Amino acid sequence: MPKASALMSMMLGAVLLIAGCGGDTARSADGRGDAAAPPGFPVTVTNCGVTTTYERPPRRAVSLNQHATEVMLALGLEKSMVGTGYLDDRILPEFQAAYDRVKVLSKEYPSYEALLAVEPDFVYGGWASTFEEGRERATLAKAGMDTHLNIEECPGGPVTMATVEEEIRTLAKIFGVPGRAERRIAALRAVLDRVKARLTGVTPLKVAVYDSGDKTAYTAGGTGIGNEIIRLAGGANLFSDVRKPYGDVSFEQFAERAPEVIVIYDYGARSADDKKKFLLSNPALKDVPAIRHKRFAVLPLSSTVTGVRVAGAVESLARQLHPDDFT
Repeated sequence: MPKASALMSMMLGAVLLIAGCGGDTARSADGRGDAAAPPGFPVTVTNCGVTTTYERPPRRAVSLNQHATEVMLALGLEKSMVGTGYLDDRILPEFQAAYDRVKVLSKEYPSYEALLAVEPDFVYGGWASTFEEGRERATLAKAGMDTHLNIEECPGGPVTMATVEEEIRTLAKIFGVPGRAERRIAALRAVLDRVKARLTGVTPLKVAVYDSGDKTAYTAGGTGIGNEIIRLAGGANLFSDVRKPYGDVSFEQFAERAPEVIVIYDYGARSADDKKKFLLSNPALKDVPAIRHKRFAVLPLSSTVTGVRVAGAVESLARQLHPDDFT
């Protein structure tokens, strides 16, 4: 009897040990198990007027818009993503393999029902339009989805590289991967330092952005990341006195300020070449130095928003504004 009792005790202890280990580490198939949250949680973030407390990192995230998706991928979060949508451009080559592992929910914004179908616990939007048409943040919250909007859509002041870094750090904080943010930020700073060294002593060129418009010119103002990109690339934004990220100005104002270079934002159905042809044929601009000398620079729209492409956009624009300094 003592031997049998001891054997039964050993077997019971083994069963309890296995059950206990499983309770600490097991997750359900959808990733919503009760595994212990990593150190540093809960995390509270106030974003564009919405305060959210994250008890643990999101495990079923959806990213919408190019710059939101690329921030997620830059932080190595593809395994925490169950969907994405609405690109403006090709995904950067360094993120392509990771992107290919994430389900594309729709070409543009998915419907509320399409979001529900993948059961996300977090939706990250690049533009304010992400959270419209039935996808309002309050609506998604009622369905159990936390949300985050790119900070450029609700800045507390002019958007600068510090804003870009804040956005990357905030996403990393939400997902519990702060070290990845610091490595990505260090890489961005290295690019900017390289450009700065090349531009030492250069005289900034007078620059104006042409985004779109036939009757007026939709241009980059002084409070968006576009203004910062121009400054860091060795330019002076002639419409920095427009106290918002973008604004409409007349072509007469464009002509009066006489940009030496016109920066074209390339996106949508109208190509950069078509935009150049339109500007070159606009009689109001015939005496503008940039038009007379056919001096244009081109940036894809996906590079001119608060995300991981900004440093690359600075380098690309600097090379176009000051080619002799990069030979």
